[in-house]
Amino acid sequence: MGVFFETDRLILREFELNDLEAVYNFDSDVEVQKYIGDTTLNNLTEAKDIIVNIWFTDYKKYGYGRWAVVYKPEDKVIGFAGLKYLPELNETDIGFRFLPEYWGIGIATEASKEIMKYGFEILKLNRVIGIAMPENNASNKILKKIGLIFYKFDLYEGEDESEKYNWYKMDKKRYLDLYGR
Repeated sequence: MGVFFETDRLILREFELNDLEAVYNFDSDVEVQKYIGDTTLNNLTEAKDIIVNIWFTDYKKYGYGRWAVVYKPEDKVIGFAGLKYLPELNETDIGFRFLPEYWGIGIATEASKEIMKYGFEILKLNRVIGIAMPENNASNKILKKIGLIFYKFDLYEGEDESEKYNWYKMDKKRYLDLYGR
């Protein structure tokens, strides 16, 4: 288990099989899934499939992926945040998902700033994108708050014509200009 970084309130680390119930809890929550486009989980087996077949695979194949976010005051996995390589787009996406009781207290922003630093300074990425449903005001606000800029309103490859998203991006130059590193 790798701990990638720690903030005042959070630990971001790779998921483990021990996180099964936590993954089920946030990915079976209807409110959490409202603006995601994924279906809610029905059982722990589906949570295990995500951990093993998506996140473990991404760690091994790309060297990064979505990470467990542990809320230190409660020593509890409350969701995920991290980078995900999207081979169909040849892009790296920043994303986050948390239990509703942790919304609105700056958790996503706190985690995302560290993730951007990791992406540009450690992974040496040239660009990071963010994709959000237009009606997901909180995610759109967070992506802008961490410095990504809106660049298009468009479909996600293979999606229904009615499913257009807000697309954001940050390149290395913008990152360096904003964060002065």
